[in-house]
Amino acid sequence: MAMDLIGIATTGGDAPGMNAAIRAAVRNAVSKKLRIMGFQRGYTGIMANEFMPLDERKVGGIIHEGGTFLKTSRAEEIRTEEGISRAAKVLKKNNVDGLIVIGGDGSFRAACALHKASDIPVIGIPATIDNDLAGTDTSIGFDTAVNTALDALDKIRDTATSHERAFIVEVMGRNRGFIALEVGIGAGAEIILIPEIEFETEQVCRRLTDNYRKGKKSAIIVMAEGAGDCMEMTETIKERTGFEVRLTKLGHLQRGGRPTAYSRLLACRMGAASIDFLLNGERKTMTGIEGGRIVAIDLEYATTTYKPIDESQYNLALTLAT
Repeated sequence: MAMDLIGIATTGGDAPGMNAAIRAAVRNAVSKKLRIMGFQRGYTGIMANEFMPLDERKVGGIIHEGGTFLKTSRAEEIRTEEGISRAAKVLKKNNVDGLIVIGGDGSFRAACALHKASDIPVIGIPATIDNDLAGTDTSIGFDTAVNTALDALDKIRDTATSHERAFIVEVMGRNRGFIALEVGIGAGAEIILIPEIEFETEQVCRRLTDNYRKGKKSAIIVMAEGAGDCMEMTETIKERTGFEVRLTKLGHLQRGGRPTAYSRLLACRMGAASIDFLLNGERKTMTGIEGGRIVAIDLEYATTTYKPIDESQYNLALTLAT
């Protein structure tokens, strides 16, 4: 199938590096004599037929910016058959030959359904700070989110040490603990709590008490959103140990900010490769990275396969926290 017009959209939650991916896709498309159009506000814009023509000048000066200049939204309607049908009709009406979707697992599930309804080739670029997509070692924005959280934790550590307190720091991760695990190791956290590994509050209290007996007068507990109720955990530790405990929720701070060098490089490689995948005949594919190499992964596999946490890293964290 000959390629002439490519559509591109950023969907779901934003992630630092999305702009760099758009820029790379557009400039590679232009170099291959392709036309490219950017749908605004993700699937909402596709369903509403809201787009802008893109060229190399339109994407100038955005590589360092967080968020997405195309905007994004949580388009609940795209989860329905009616929404998919409407989006497919818009793509057909505009003679779109291929669609690039930059987002996470929910975005890719909709992309699979849209491909099935329209028969238009779809390439997914993984951009999610959760890093929970199977088939790729990492995703655009994850490294930036980790470094943003790590910077905050370093500052909290100063206060924890000065006041001889324990701090619970909640990081993003409603279902997965990739951010918490990596941040916790990097920050030298005494305890890391993630959804994938069961724990008992009594064990947490015992570990804090044991550390106190060893001479530690402060502690950092990194807790993923999905690991439990952080406010309840804070109060329980206070009651059972008598320690002074403070709670900090980093929240959406982790989504914003300028992408790190790694997030930018990854976005550039994935954005450019996605155009090449379309030209090479890929039909329903995620642009992944494995062992430093860009690879083509079945899009459905990426959204239906569970990506395991690296338990060896978790065990390392336990060893280093003694």
